[in-house]
Amino acid sequence: MPKRALNGRKRLIVGVTGASGIIYAERALRLLRECDVETHLIVSKAAELTREYESSLRREELHALADVVHPIADVGACIASGSFRTLGMLVVPCSMRTLAEIASGASSTLLTRAADVVLKERQRLVLMARETPLSLIHLRNMTTVTEAGAVVFPPVPAFYAKPESIDDLLDHSVSRALDLFDIDTERISAWRDPA
Repeated sequence: MPKRALNGRKRLIVGVTGASGIIYAERALRLLRECDVETHLIVSKAAELTREYESSLRREELHALADVVHPIADVGACIASGSFRTLGMLVVPCSMRTLAEIASGASSTLLTRAADVVLKERQRLVLMARETPLSLIHLRNMTTVTEAGAVVFPPVPAFYAKPESIDDLLDHSVSRALDLFDIDTERISAWRDPA
């Protein structure tokens, strides 16, 4: 089945949870727009609180970065069905609560239901997990979702790229995550042997 919308654009589901790092979600949506990828956004209630704490970005501004915004409680939305074809789903940032819910398979919101659907359809699920230090429970949940086919992708800075700003760090982390969906933002320099 096609992974593109009727207009020929690639589609990606973007989930935003309450972990610290709303700036990663904003950057991901901006880069996806530049790459002409149709985005379906779900924002958790905790993510709305984090956005207020960490950012001057208003709710409407975040939503305007997406093509479609789905209410967190709308478990009947199109993205909750395996017949709605996408490249998969990016959860950015991914809280440990969301990770635990995905690992258990007990979906209580559209966000975790969509992640569950992506896994059952054998599509790519990338979780930009934000927490430190990690407990054994966190690690076990990461193992569980990895065994189910997800990719746990903490946004770890890459200093070999010689970043000059926070924007450089954000671009690199988010671009590496999007690269897992074969979306090339053209913001990653290929590794060169320094010798």
